[in-house]
Parts: sequence; C-alpha cells; structure tokens
Amino acid sequence: MRVPFSLLPLRLADVVFAVGPRRIIDGVSLQLDGGQRTVIVGPNGAGKSVLLRLCHGLLMPTSGTIEWNAPELTGGPRRQAMVFQRPVLLRRSALANVIYALKLANVPPAQREERALEALRKVGLEEFAGHSARVLSGGEQQRLALARVWALQPEVLFLDEPTASLDPGATHEVERVIGAMHAAGTKIVLVTHNLGQASRLGDEILFLHQGRLVERAPADRFLKRPASPEAAKFLEGELPW
Repeated sequence: MRVPFSLLPLRLADVVFAVGPRRIIDGVSLQLDGGQRTVIVGPNGAGKSVLLRLCHGLLMPTSGTIEWNAPELTGGPRRQAMVFQRPVLLRRSALANVIYALKLANVPPAQREERALEALRKVGLEEFAGHSARVLSGGEQQRLALARVWALQPEVLFLDEPTASLDPGATHEVERVIGAMHAAGTKIVLVTHNLGQASRLGDEILFLHQGRLVERAPADRFLKRPASPEAAKFLEGELPW
C-alpha cells in the first residue's frame, strides 16, 4: 500500500563525489520528479553509475546535498530500490529469494508467499518458483531480481545497466518488466549504454560528461537534436562508450 506522502522529488544540489583529486561527479544539481522515466547516458567514465549510487544512498557525496521530499519509514520496506547489472541472488529457490526480501521488509509471514508468487507471475517466472536461482539463465536471474524488488512495491527504482550482458530476447523481457513496473506507478531511473534502450524506455535523458550534467532533455529531442556539442559527438560515436 502506498503511503500518503511521497519520497519524490529527489533534489541534488551542487553534488561532488571525489576520489583523491579526481572529481568523478562534479557539481551536479538536478531534481527528479515522479512520472517520467529518466535515462542517464554518457561516455565511459562520465560518472553515470556513481551518480546512481549517490541517489540511492550507497555512496555519500564529498560535498553538496542529496535530499528526498520525505524520509524513509523505519521498520518497513524501503520505498526506493536498486537493481544492478549482475544481480546478487541467494543460494535458494526463486520463490525463497523473493520471500526473504519480504521477510527483511517485515512483511507479515502470512502474506509473504502469496506476494512472492504474484511478483514471480508478473515477471513471467511463476513456473520457476521452485528452481534454484543459481541455475536460471542470465535474463531469468535479472527478472528474478526485478520480482524481488516489485514485491516490495517501491516508489523509485534505480537500474544500472540491467541488460548489458543479455541477448536481445532476454533484453526484451527485462524491458517489458521495467515498463510494467513504470505503468504500475514506480519511478524509473535507468543507466544504459544502449541508445536504442534509451529511446524505448526513456521519457527524458540526462547526459553526463566528465562528471558534469551537460544536458537534460526529452528523449526524442535529445536523440534527434542534441543541444550540446559533447552530446552530438557522443551520439555520432566520437566519444568512447
């Protein structure tokens, strides 16, 4: 059940993340609101994954502020979640993986199995409920990671290259699940190197270059008429991916 107040917007003000003298994120300010699917693109080393981890709270900024509209509730499921390129799964069945996430979120025991099975059904894995998570294919494992998150009904989902190592068929299935989660009301923030995926899943594009937010635009406009010379070079393949 949704709580009556929203985590969003998420506000970043002059955020810097530095390792020694190097600024991996260099003075980024932005606001993420609900509704739109936000896709982050940029060349290798631009800071995309680091920015995602800062937003999720896995990293703390060297300077600047990152603030949600409302705090997380204590004693319940986190209302923001993250799925990585390579999911970390337990040596248990697919169903047990989802049930364990619900247990950590203090979902009442009587509700866990039903909710877990429903999440597996939504991602097309209900028939694999009793299978070991470790024997699933790469695409199935990624869908299991999404089922584990979806069972918790997050308001915001951060995704870091979720299909980078998958074949086209598995990529299609993962994108289908991401689209369904968005349609169910979850805010999607996605890092990808795949411009086709950015076009399919993005409503707006954030373009990072050398740790700076160089451009923010609707996806169609960015992909057809980038406003910055750096983005134009990136789309033309002149910057390393």
